[in-house]
Amino acid sequence: MATVFHIVAAPDWRAACAVGSYEPPSLAEQGFVHFSHAHQVAAVANNLYRSRDDLLVVEFAVERLAAPVVEEDLYDAGEEFPHVYAAISTAAAVAEYRMTRDEAGDYRFRPDS
Repeated sequence: MATVFHIVAAPDWRAACAVGSYEPPSLAEQGFVHFSHAHQVAAVANNLYRSRDDLLVVEFAVERLAAPVVEEDLYDAGEEFPHVYAAISTAAAVAEYRMTRDEAGDYRFRPDS
């Protein structure tokens, strides 16, 4: 099963689960939902969400998503990230993980641990 990962504040994800659909601000602002591959999650969390302590990483089954996953490097970062150009059904989620930090305060992510 192919999967992708999305970083979200726990309260936002709980609210989405209550209605069955997740529409982050990026969908309205940029037209898509940002995702990561497992090896990209920690770097994204450390770059964008260092000050947050309420993060979850939600794992989604690609085949359960209503729209295709598009791999692209939209910011000329030299690395492609998965994006979905539609709202996300919370039923597409297959797992949730709490973000943890190491002793230096950096986020670490290992979905298999």
